Amino acid sequence: MSTSNPRRQDASKSRRPALLTAVAALAVAGGTAVPVPALAAGGTPVAATTLQQDFTAAADAYHVPRQVLLAVAYQESAWDTHAGQHSTDGGFGPMHLTDVTPAMMAGGDAGAAGRGELAKLAGDPALHSLQAAAKLTGLPAEELRTDAAANIRGGAALLASYQKAVTGSGSKGSTDSTDSTDSTDPGNWYAAVARYSQATDRQGAAAFADRVFATVRKGAHRTTADGEHVKLSADSDVDPATGQLASLDLTSAADTGTECPATVACTFVPASPSNGQVSDRPANGIRIDSIVIHDTETSYDTAISLFQRPGGSASHYVMRASDGAVTQMVPTKDLAFHAGNYSTNMHSIGIEHEGYAAHGATWYTEAQYEATAELVKYLAGRFGIPLDREHLIGHDNVAGPNSSLVSGMHWDPGPSWDWNHFMSLVGVHTGRHGVGPVGSVVTIAPRFADNLQTVQICPSDDPTGATTACTETQQPSDFVYLRTGPSDTAPLFGDQALHPGAAGTDRINDWGSTAVAGQQFVVAGQDGDWTAVWYGGSKVWFHNPHGCNTAPAHGVKVITAAGTSPVAVYGSSYPDAAEYPAGLSPSTQAALSMYSVPAGQAYVATVAPSLTDDFFPSSGRVVTGAKAMYTIQYNHRVGLVYASDVTATDG
Repeated sequence: MSTSNPRRQDASKSRRPALLTAVAALAVAGGTAVPVPALAAGGTPVAATTLQQDFTAAADAYHVPRQVLLAVAYQESAWDTHAGQHSTDGGFGPMHLTDVTPAMMAGGDAGAAGRGELAKLAGDPALHSLQAAAKLTGLPAEELRTDAAANIRGGAALLASYQKAVTGSGSKGSTDSTDSTDSTDPGNWYAAVARYSQATDRQGAAAFADRVFATVRKGAHRTTADGEHVKLSADSDVDPATGQLASLDLTSAADTGTECPATVACTFVPASPSNGQVSDRPANGIRIDSIVIHDTETSYDTAISLFQRPGGSASHYVMRASDGAVTQMVPTKDLAFHAGNYSTNMHSIGIEHEGYAAHGATWYTEAQYEATAELVKYLAGRFGIPLDREHLIGHDNVAGPNSSLVSGMHWDPGPSWDWNHFMSLVGVHTGRHGVGPVGSVVTIAPRFADNLQTVQICPSDDPTGATTACTETQQPSDFVYLRTGPSDTAPLFGDQALHPGAAGTDRINDWGSTAVAGQQFVVAGQDGDWTAVWYGGSKVWFHNPHGCNTAPAHGVKVITAAGTSPVAVYGSSYPDAAEYPAGLSPSTQAALSMYSVPAGQAYVATVAPSLTDDFFPSSGRVVTGAKAMYTIQYNHRVGLVYASDVTATDG
C-alpha cells in the first residue's frame, strides 16, 4: 500500500497491489527524522518541535484530552505525516484530514474515469474534513495538507467542534449553562470520536470509536516513517461513554444479513457508504458476471477498519488467513469500489484476502483457499457467474478504464496465488498437459510447486518493512515469463503501457511480461521447447517443453479482426452518448491507445458478448446500449472489443 498515489508510470518503480492505504498499517520501516519548522504569529520561524509536542500543543489549544487526540491519530495514520502526500482515499497528515478530488475518484478504486457524475461523487462533505478544519482553525488548506503541526491542530479543532455539537461543551472549564458533560474526562468524548470517523451508520462509527478507546486504554508507541518516536501511555481507567452514540442519530445496518454458504463462518460489518453505491443487482438489469480476487496488503482487522473509512475502497468480502473466517462488508446487490474500474465494479463481486503479495505463498493458507472456493461456488451458482479465468480474475487481471490509468493498475494477489489449486477447488480442472497446433487454444497451466521463477522484490513492494533492499528471489509461481523470441536470452516482452519500446523486467510488480495460470491464448507458433501465443498485440514466446506449462482448451470463442484494420481494445463498456435519455450525463470512453487486435492475430473469449450499460445511483436508473462487447483475454489483463468489429469462431 502507498500513502501517495500508487499509480506510477514506470513498472521499475512501485505499484503496490493493495487497494487499501498504508496509513493504518503499523509495520512501516523507520527513516530519518525531518523536523518541520513551526511559525509563530505573523509567520516568524520558531524552533522546530517534535511530533509529540505538536499533539500536546494542539490538545491544549482546543481543550481535547491529549490521549484522545493521540489515539485518534494513531488509528488514522499510525502518526505518520506522509510529507504532504495524500493517501489513496484522499487523506492528509497524521489526522487523515480528507480532501478528495475528482481526479482521485477517477484514478482510485472507484475507477470513475469518464463518468458524468464524477464531480458529484467527489463532492460528498464527508470526503472534505480538511476544508472543515481550515474554517475552524483559520489556517490555509495547503498548510493543513503539508505541515504536520497544522494538520494536528485541524484534527483537534474538528474533535472539539464535534464535542460541542454533541454535549454542548468542548472546552476545559466551560461556563456554558448547557455544559452537562465533563469534557476533561476522556471517556466523555466517545460520540465526538465516533463522529470523527465520518461514518453514516452506527456500526461503522462505533467500530472506529471502540478502536480509538481500546488504544487509549492499552497505550501505543512507535517510531514513525520520519524517525520520530511517539508514545501514548496506557490509561486503563478510561470508561468510554458509549451511550452517547445515540445522540448522533445515525442509521443502523443491524438487520443486514450475510450472504455466505453454510460451510463458511461469516459475519457482516458495513463498509463506509461512500466506498460504494446502493443498487439492486441483478434485479435491476445489472448482471453480476465476475469475481475479483484481491489481497489486502494489511492485516485482516486493518483491512476491515480501512473499508469503514470514507473516501477509499471497499470489497464485498474479506477473508482471514489463519482460519478462512469471512467478514462481508457490502451486500452483493450493491456496487463496491474495489477494482479500480467502474465497469468492473458494476458487474463484479470483490473478495479480499489477508496477505502480502511480496511474501510469496506464506499468507495464502489452505483454510483461506477452501473458504474462498466455497464462497465462490455459492456466488457463481446464485448469479450464473462462469467458472473460468475471464470471470474469476485477480485484481491484476482487471483492465485499466482509460489509457492514462493502465500502467498503474494494481497487481494483487501477486504471483504466489495458486490459481490452478484454487480453480480445482471450485471444480475446474485444466486436463492433461500438452500443446496443440498453431491456431488452437491453450490454457496456461504450470505446476505451481515445481514452477520456480525468479522475481526481484524491492522495499516499496513490501508494506511490512521486512524487505530492506532490492533482492532477487526464486519462489513457486503461478506464471510463465514471456519473451520476444524462443530463447532464454531473448528480452522479456515489455507491455506497451509499462515499457513502451523497451523490454520488460523481472520485478514482482511488472505484470506485463507474464501469462498466469488459467488464462487462455491462441497458439501462434512453435520452436522446439518454446511455444508462441498472441498476446497484447504481439507474438510472444514461453518455455514449454512437451507442453508442460499448458493444456489444450476447447469450447471457447476465437476472436479475430473482422476486416484488415486493427480492432480497438477498450477498458470499459458504456453506451454511446446518444443512447442516454435526456437529463442523464453520459459516461465517456475511448479505446486504450497502446493496444489493438491486429488483423491476423487471434484472442479468446469464453462467453457471448454483453450489451453496454451504465448505472445512475441517485435515481437507480440503468441505461442499456444497443451495442455488444466481448470480454477477451488480451494480455495479462482482460480487454473489451465491440462484437461488430470482430469475427468469432469456435475454438
